[in-house]
Amino acid sequence: MALECDVTSCCPAVPGWSQLPGPGDPQQGLGMAWGWDLEKEVVKFRKKLKESLPGSDWDPLGTTKGLPPEQADVVIVGGGVMGWSVAYWLKALEPRRDALRVVVIEKDPTYSRASTVLSAGGIRQQFSVPENIQMSLYSAFFLRTINEHLGVVNEPPVDIQFNPSGYLFLASEDGAAKLENNVRIQRAEGAEVSLLSPAQLKKKYPWINTDGVAVASYGLENEGWFDPWSLLNAFRRKAMSMGVYQCFGEVISFTVSSREIMMPEGELTFSRINYVRVQMPNSLEYQPVECSLVVNAAGPWSRKLAEMAGVGIGPPDTQEGIKLPVEPRKRYIFVWHCPDGPGLDCPILVDTTGAYFRREGLGGNYLGGLSPAEEEEPDIQDLEVDHDFFQEKIWPYLAHRVPVFESLKVKSAWAGYYDYNTFDQNAVLGPHPLVENMLFITGFSGHGLQQSPAAGRAVAELILEGKFKTINVEKFSFQRFISGEQVLERNIV
Repeated sequence: MALECDVTSCCPAVPGWSQLPGPGDPQQGLGMAWGWDLEKEVVKFRKKLKESLPGSDWDPLGTTKGLPPEQADVVIVGGGVMGWSVAYWLKALEPRRDALRVVVIEKDPTYSRASTVLSAGGIRQQFSVPENIQMSLYSAFFLRTINEHLGVVNEPPVDIQFNPSGYLFLASEDGAAKLENNVRIQRAEGAEVSLLSPAQLKKKYPWINTDGVAVASYGLENEGWFDPWSLLNAFRRKAMSMGVYQCFGEVISFTVSSREIMMPEGELTFSRINYVRVQMPNSLEYQPVECSLVVNAAGPWSRKLAEMAGVGIGPPDTQEGIKLPVEPRKRYIFVWHCPDGPGLDCPILVDTTGAYFRREGLGGNYLGGLSPAEEEEPDIQDLEVDHDFFQEKIWPYLAHRVPVFESLKVKSAWAGYYDYNTFDQNAVLGPHPLVENMLFITGFSGHGLQQSPAAGRAVAELILEGKFKTINVEKFSFQRFISGEQVLERNIV
């Protein structure tokens, strides 16, 4: 039986690569754990490819010339910071130079709707789940030493314009115990976070109205904000210099082969993506790309991509019917001017109400926002900004907490998408249990940019080594949607 997308028959697996093992096979997992000698098989794959395509114009150091290559080892769908982080780490960790052919496919050449470049650019360790703290600590280390990783010979040093002003979380009496417990977890993981009483808070930041604040937590190091585009572009440039192929186009379907296996819980269909079908921008032309692995880094649109491969399209209340619970959620960011506002020591302040703001450059400019209540989620069909949301929801909170903001003047605003995990607001990392060669890196629900160096490395380790090595993020696997075990993050902004 075969599950097919826009083709009349399924195509064979990539030459030189063995089929993935099914449940019950002696070797499961990825990389070496998939039951092949990765380096030897890659060598054979490349030899066969060279023999079959002697005239191929694929240039590992070139930029996009049009159609993507006809074959690849790893196809990464989504050219945001997550996709390019995976691409970089695959090349940085590959067993030998040019062992893997990696292609990154991005549908928006302008990045005008990309979540990465439309974010506020914050990084913090103030989370409640240890793995989130570990990933952000690793990412902070990566960003401090970024030129050791992403520097390119004969190009200017990478400057992500990091501003280490910290995060300041405020808690009311009702939220005080939760915040204090979060700080205990953060400190246990090595994060430097201090607790401030209302009096200490007022002394440190005289411009804050401490009314309704029972306690605050402040990140002493490795927290602040940076330029999202600079990080994305640094990953992209470095990865391409290492041989990653960039393609602008949209994945419109997969060719999928499948087999049915009887399991204790009943018959299950296991499948494998053989081809990725890519349509070029503003064209009817498309290219099928034969591949061994697909990394779903499509962010807010990752559920749609997963459904193309058969994820979640089975009968309800079955494993085959469990969808990837990631959807786009629109979030607004507003920029305002207040000449007498907080100065250079202004942190990213997260109010008891959830409203947040930070300084934006110099000259009394600030940016901020607020996640709406569930019943007030805005329409996602476009990125239009609801300016009434600022006037009615955000500004009253800001003016209460920082009285000088009574006289602020909004200058501009934009909207972007969260890849929002409706199940537990946390990342989805690793393979799908039934679509055996699709891996996820999605669902971060607003904290993906800051965790991209660590998350990309984790997925690359899984592909190359068959396990997470630097940080064990097994907790964020797709399996939790099957078991129903949430990994709830209490510090979502």
